Amino acid sequence: MLVVCLGMSVYCHGDDWLAFLFSLAVTCFVSGLMLHLGRNASAFMHRRDAYLIVTLTWVVFSALGSIPFVASGYVPSITDAFFETMSGFTTTGASLIDDVESLPHALLFWRSLTQWIGGLGIIFFTIAVIPSLIQGGLRVFSAEATGPMRNKLHPRLSTTAKWIWGIYVLLTAACAALFWAEGMGVFDAVNYAMTVTATGGFATHNDSTGYFHSPYIDYTAIAFMLLSGISFSLFYLTILKGRFRQFFRNSELRLFLFLIVAATIFIMLSLMRKCHYEFEDAFRSSLFQVVSFATTTGIFNDDAGQWPHITWVVLSVLMFFGGCSGSTAGGFKCVRGVMALEVMRNELRRVLHPRAVLPVRINKQPVPYSTQATLLAYFALYLMLCLVTYFIMILAGVDSTNSITIALSCASNVGPTLGLEIGPTMSWAVLPGLVKWLLTLLMLMGRLEIVSVVVLFTRSFWRDR
Repeated sequence: MLVVCLGMSVYCHGDDWLAFLFSLAVTCFVSGLMLHLGRNASAFMHRRDAYLIVTLTWVVFSALGSIPFVASGYVPSITDAFFETMSGFTTTGASLIDDVESLPHALLFWRSLTQWIGGLGIIFFTIAVIPSLIQGGLRVFSAEATGPMRNKLHPRLSTTAKWIWGIYVLLTAACAALFWAEGMGVFDAVNYAMTVTATGGFATHNDSTGYFHSPYIDYTAIAFMLLSGISFSLFYLTILKGRFRQFFRNSELRLFLFLIVAATIFIMLSLMRKCHYEFEDAFRSSLFQVVSFATTTGIFNDDAGQWPHITWVVLSVLMFFGGCSGSTAGGFKCVRGVMALEVMRNELRRVLHPRAVLPVRINKQPVPYSTQATLLAYFALYLMLCLVTYFIMILAGVDSTNSITIALSCASNVGPTLGLEIGPTMSWAVLPGLVKWLLTLLMLMGRLEIVSVVVLFTRSFWRDR
């Protein structure tokens, strides 16, 4: 990745080529040192090893990935550089850079590339490209994968990874081609395609896609954000296995689309009534922002911070739920929403029929009780982390609205926030340094679905096996 950006910097005569060369040297030294220290290590991997490896991989990648920002001088603060890189790899999209247009092409491409690789996961990318490099691949895949249920689509995990990455690459290429045909330059088209399909949100212009003032570009971005927010496993089963009937019968997908349609209609009517938008502008702006928040992409074509406050509530709900499991989107995941609704419905039935056996089913498949218990634990941890972050940010002097929406944004890997001091179109540079480190940790926890990171801080994890 660094070699690609170094080549781009040299080709574009950028002043950051030395920073990428230095970053490449440091990365090679660190990786060589790790290979030397681990040359006689056992290839056997315990379950706890997998969780530790996944978390440390994301931390180390972010640490090494922040070097180009610091070495080039464009982001001299180590705190800001690490935050920016972690925001990239976790596809959060929150930025501390006020003027991204001042960055050279290679650094802009580096930001987009971190999101594209992080979209499906660093470990998952490695399994697809160099499967022999990962020992115990299934365990580390399970520790990194999103959603409450992990499905192997093929007996060989590396084959599954290659098929899903193939779909991902095709989506990115198609998106870039359409952006280019609709008036974007090649550089912008590739960058926006990578961050849209990764549902990340980093942009090469301060005004995001609003810079182009093109309805065609807006609708193209909406379409590919939607596609990227749907489970790639569902695409695999639909396209390659021919199970077309199951696509729209999928209960998670139906909840995902219902939330988008309902939120779009509500916000569109609010904009027409209270902000005097014309119908097409109201429809496009509301649909764009709804899809952007629901898929946790975070790009924008309008300033939702200027909209009626009731629309903020709707967008916050979308931030919480996020997209489908097995997609590049973050959030609580709609499959957990379906599961929670099924559990609540069964409990209401049990009031009338105390002895009834009422299994929870998703797409006609029974959900084990252990998975239901994990859902409750995940929900409790999610709320607890958001509330603790909210409390600390209030103590640090951040206003209440921004505190809660920033906490939701980082835990769900969304990117933009809702408020007046730090709006959805603004950078987060004004936040205190301690808050930035806290949010960096929260972004990592959100991307690895909390449990994979929190388990490292438990006493039982470090006890003898």
